[in-house]
Amino acid sequence: MAGRTNQRVLLGCALLCAAALPCADSSRLSAAESQSQPSVAAASFPIASAARLAGDGKQTRFILDIDQTVTFRAVTLADPYRVVVDVPQVNFQLPAGTGTDGRGLVKAFRYGLVMPGGSRIVFDLTGPAKIANSYVLEAANGQPARLVLELEEVDRAAFVQSLAPENRPELRPAIADAPPATVPAAAAPETAQQKADGRPVVVIDPGHGGIDNGTQSSGESEKSLVLAFGLALRDRLEKTGKYRVVMTRNDDTFIPLNDRVKVARGLKAALFVSIHADALPRAEGDAQGATIYTLSDKASDAEAQRLADSENRADAIAGFNLAEEPTDVADILIDLTQRETRTFSNRFARLLMGEMKSTVRMHKHPLKSAGFRVLKAPDVPSVLVEIGYVSNKGDLEHLVSEGWRSRAVGSMAQAIDGFLAKRMATAGSSN
Repeated sequence: MAGRTNQRVLLGCALLCAAALPCADSSRLSAAESQSQPSVAAASFPIASAARLAGDGKQTRFILDIDQTVTFRAVTLADPYRVVVDVPQVNFQLPAGTGTDGRGLVKAFRYGLVMPGGSRIVFDLTGPAKIANSYVLEAANGQPARLVLELEEVDRAAFVQSLAPENRPELRPAIADAPPATVPAAAAPETAQQKADGRPVVVIDPGHGGIDNGTQSSGESEKSLVLAFGLALRDRLEKTGKYRVVMTRNDDTFIPLNDRVKVARGLKAALFVSIHADALPRAEGDAQGATIYTLSDKASDAEAQRLADSENRADAIAGFNLAEEPTDVADILIDLTQRETRTFSNRFARLLMGEMKSTVRMHKHPLKSAGFRVLKAPDVPSVLVEIGYVSNKGDLEHLVSEGWRSRAVGSMAQAIDGFLAKRMATAGSSN
């Protein structure tokens, strides 16, 4: 036992912060961080090759095999019960399906990038548990280095007492007292050159990213499919020279929902297009085709409500529930500016449907609405486009096809051209 203890590398929050990771309780991972930090060759990152769970409903151990020791920070969270482990960026080369099957105290776990330089593992627990022990073992006796997390069942009262003060529900500060969110780089004041540009700004928002895979089917993940689509749309629009095109993410990075909205608002964007690919649980049957969503206070149907609820949980999937927009935004949502913006959003949605239906298979009810958080910029026309269902075999074949993607992107670019040409002409005639 003494030899094993000597191998342990016990690490604290100070080391984690030195590794440029966010404090876990702050949970604000902004687009500024995703765009401003230097990239590092993937080969230089620690490689995780295997992960496993052992134990039962009283005590459960998680073991991650890595090729070098790493710093980490582990915290427990309530409602729902979770454990979040933050580490410097790791190249996860784990077998497909790792984490989907739980054991003991762990229902499932997920892993991935949450910002350049930082990765995260999130464990969904079956009930209250505490971290009984956590450590890293150095490589020895032909075994790789390992990150080990030992969980122990506790009752609710003991669980709450074990939380750090900032993570205890009854001690969390009110939103008004919380530190301000980091403003994304794209939402920072524009340079003189950008202001003089004069071209309308189009923000493309590939959904999910990093630790949040979105929906998955047949080895394909939503986050990768929509990123490829978003980049292709960016390239098509930039070739026209008519627009400044900004991506909320251009790599496999997690961006909180509110930060995506701030990018569009900070740039006074003329249009915000969020790209997703839905999936239906098997019990709910099959569905196919593209669907275009706009913001509404009441969902147009049960499926729209289900999707909005699912997409609005993106921040929780990454480990933490982030605050809703501040009250000043909530107030704006009911004024004339928001009403006008919704009118423009609906107008673009109809135009987009008209262009896409000639080249892309559309859902039987292609225009829907619900309370999507990512569409709540009060002064930017915004739509969320589900380009297809990864749960449908035919749609998935399209989603991975470059030819289909090119046709779909072309029709979307045509709709953007038509919408913004009319808006710019109208704005010009009113000046």
